[in-house]
Amino acid sequence: MIELLKHLINNLGYVIVIAFFISRLNTFRQMVQKDKIRKIELFILAFIFGGIGIIGTYVGINVRGAIANTRNIGVMVGGILCGPFVGIIGGLLAGVHRILIDIGGITAFPCALATVMGGYLSGIIYKKSNIKNRWFYGLLGGILVENLSMLFILLFSRPFDLALSIVKDIYVPMVLINGIGIAIVIMITENIFEAEEEIAAKQAKHALEIANKTLPYFRDVNKNSLKRVCQIIKDSVKADAVSITDRKYILAHVGSGEDHHTAGKSILTKATERVMRQGSIEILNTSEEIDCIDENCPLKSGIIVPLKENDQVIGTLKIYYNDENSITFRDISLAEGLSQLISTQLEISKLEKLREMANKSEIKALQAQINPHFLFNALNTIVSFMRLDIDKARELIIDLSTYLRYNIEKGDELVSLNKELEQVRAYIKIEQARYGDKLNIIYDIKDMIDIKIPSLTIQPLVENAIKHGILKNNNNGSIRITVKEKKGKEKVKIIIEDNGVGIDEEVIEGIERGKTKEGSIGLLNVHNRLKLIYGKGLKIERLKNGTRISFEIYHK
Repeated sequence: MIELLKHLINNLGYVIVIAFFISRLNTFRQMVQKDKIRKIELFILAFIFGGIGIIGTYVGINVRGAIANTRNIGVMVGGILCGPFVGIIGGLLAGVHRILIDIGGITAFPCALATVMGGYLSGIIYKKSNIKNRWFYGLLGGILVENLSMLFILLFSRPFDLALSIVKDIYVPMVLINGIGIAIVIMITENIFEAEEEIAAKQAKHALEIANKTLPYFRDVNKNSLKRVCQIIKDSVKADAVSITDRKYILAHVGSGEDHHTAGKSILTKATERVMRQGSIEILNTSEEIDCIDENCPLKSGIIVPLKENDQVIGTLKIYYNDENSITFRDISLAEGLSQLISTQLEISKLEKLREMANKSEIKALQAQINPHFLFNALNTIVSFMRLDIDKARELIIDLSTYLRYNIEKGDELVSLNKELEQVRAYIKIEQARYGDKLNIIYDIKDMIDIKIPSLTIQPLVENAIKHGILKNNNNGSIRITVKEKKGKEKVKIIIEDNGVGIDEEVIEGIERGKTKEGSIGLLNVHNRLKLIYGKGLKIERLKNGTRISFEIYHK
């Protein structure tokens, strides 16, 4: 028994090494960590884990005609990590293989049956467990399946005396090694995933901190402001040089190589041109890979990431080091986060310029406005959920994307009420994630009303109710959004009502006069736009507990 135990421990080592290398593959991680894995990917995963099970059979040891093995580790790990389909198909592959390599063997059928049962059980564990306790359920599942295997041997293998002798010899080693092996492989695989997610989360937070520092310099983008942005990034990431380019020219360069990487010059590296064409990140580990046209360039390694606008590459961010092979996973995660944030900030800057070109028109200002503070608060919220609830983080990213796309794309045209409400719901979900139980939103919208409405009309009113009504009250609060058709259905009334601190009469009077203090500019803009289009603006009422703001939209 001791020799058998040693052999199975050696076999377990092989399985752990295989699992470690597979879990390091980007393609494998991308498949396993998806919310919804495609059918073709499920088949690939089933073959991978079924293959690990088959390897477990091949490296097994013969005991009285039976094969003591680690087959069930691959099958059950696949099902527990990837779901019932992978577990069952992987179990069938490994089980059928067990029969085919030992047709008529005394334990061929019962062991194959136990392997298929293990695949099915692993699917149940996948549904019932979570990332924190999968290893424990895997341990219990492995022990259970090996006990089933021993039971099936006693039930189906003949002669019975030989079957009983086999079970006595292999029971303890098989149950022990397979149960512990499943737990170990699950822990190793998930620890690798968690470690990389943790690094990405930390780098995302670091990117946000850098973005906050650079934000003021994107309000008026020019040669000097971009140089200051490069300096901030260089100091923050401890790089030797940082560059920002557009599609043809270097816009700013700070650090090593300043003598020839100068603002206004054409792009000097072929690597940058490749990123422009392909739109994907490029890692450079040697001066030959950087391939600068200046032979004395001190830059030896770097990361080049694309800056995008509406999925089109408009430039690059480049982070360089003077030593070869200096790029780490942390550097890559940080660079990717910075490129996304800088791309967003450039879009915001562009919107600001468009607003100024429109003679500071209040309508254009509101329609082009994205509040940078809201953006970074939302991103910080997403970062925090990346550790607590990854599914919630993904939902919030979709909500933020909906909110930003609506703000960026919509001009001064009328939009459908349903589209406007979709943007409002996305905004509310982000704020509810930030403030939790403080915000209770009630939608009183009985029918989907087919009507056009000026874009960005409802969201500023909801934002005002949250910031200046509910949150100032320091208690939980409710906001009711009511949309109803009036008699005759020639117009629709929209009401935003909260039970917060209540609006100051001074603010109401100021909006009616067309003048108000800074905190109520959003209300004034909406009021003026409605008056311009319909001849009648907002009706604002201070209640005993809270504020009610309403307006009417006419069918056009």
